[in-house]
Amino acid sequence: MQATEITEQSIAKLEKVASRLRAIAHPVRLAIIEMLTEEKRMSVTEIYLRLDIEQASASHHLNIMKNKGVLDSRREGKKIIYSLHNNTLSDIIHCIDHCKDC
Repeated sequence: MQATEITEQSIAKLEKVASRLRAIAHPVRLAIIEMLTEEKRMSVTEIYLRLDIEQASASHHLNIMKNKGVLDSRREGKKIIYSLHNNTLSDIIHCIDHCKDC
């Protein structure tokens, strides 16, 4: 069995992955990811109304995920539209949810 060499580069990569996982580790954020998996693009207003939470709370959660590279955002007029940066995290969440069935 070959030992894996731990380098500064690999540690930095693992820290980035851990940071993204922490960014999604909240029920509201997981719900947002689930909605964006289905809808692809949603405004802040659509998100907070569907989740029945305050606008400030939705914006807080969206900013955390955006800052960690989980979400992308784009301004369209007065609205900010959010989308998943890619579907990989959605796939991971789906896998974790179904692990209990294995």
